[in-house]
Amino acid sequence: MRKNLSLILILCLSCLLFMGLKLEIDKVSRQKIPGSSIIYIPSGDYLKMATFGFSSLMADIVYIWAIQYFGNTAIPDKFDHFVHIFSIISELDPRYIDPYEVGALIALYDTKDVALSIKLLDMGFAKNPDLWIFPLEAGHYAQLYKKDFPLAREYYKKAMDIPGAPDIVKRLYANAAFKVMDIKTAWETWLEVYETAKEERVKKIASNHLYNIKATVDIRGLRSVLEKYRAKYGRYPDKLSGIVAAGLLPFIPKDYDNKDYVYDPKTGDVKTAVIPWKR
Repeated sequence: MRKNLSLILILCLSCLLFMGLKLEIDKVSRQKIPGSSIIYIPSGDYLKMATFGFSSLMADIVYIWAIQYFGNTAIPDKFDHFVHIFSIISELDPRYIDPYEVGALIALYDTKDVALSIKLLDMGFAKNPDLWIFPLEAGHYAQLYKKDFPLAREYYKKAMDIPGAPDIVKRLYANAAFKVMDIKTAWETWLEVYETAKEERVKKIASNHLYNIKATVDIRGLRSVLEKYRAKYGRYPDKLSGIVAAGLLPFIPKDYDNKDYVYDPKTGDVKTAVIPWKR
């Protein structure tokens, strides 16, 4: 009997609370933000208490409404409430994956705000630290749309460290490491990919990257020494071996396939004999 009375009391209090909230919401003009009462809910946790165990269902309802709301071009300031609305969904059902991903896409394509997209994915990852999809997509956005390879690398590393992450994450991490000129990490990671790959296609990709990394290091070194030669003698040597004869380098390195680099004595340019991706 006491349990029933307690339940009735809670229901009455909830009704009174929502009535008060409704009265306040009704004071807001709907012309500017039609159908947007949800944005005045303080938090998803607040709404969760009023669902009596049906928070996942409420998350579905808010999510469907959010898609319609943000698809309404008649609301000029709708994105002012973007994070708040998706945080409500997140608090109602933290394991509801779609809203984080779709919200990130909306932010990316409708507002062109990459940082906002990544913020939604960060929200998803904070609630689901065991899911690699969030840091993977955040790294993808950072790399493709911000051209921020240091940030992309951080996210790929997070994704790579989560059990069950696909093999491609390690390749993305290795590529990002190379882009920020962390040669040691890039080389070691691509070498690991090569040595553990089960598919010949993946081995070839890793091999090409290893070729490119070695060529990049070798050519940078050769060009630097060639400039020292030029500063000393007023010209570039007729052959690369000239820098060895001048005592500026102990030997001329060869590429990953043990072939000579192509040298132009007129310009001092050094390049690979083949394009790395066409070996």
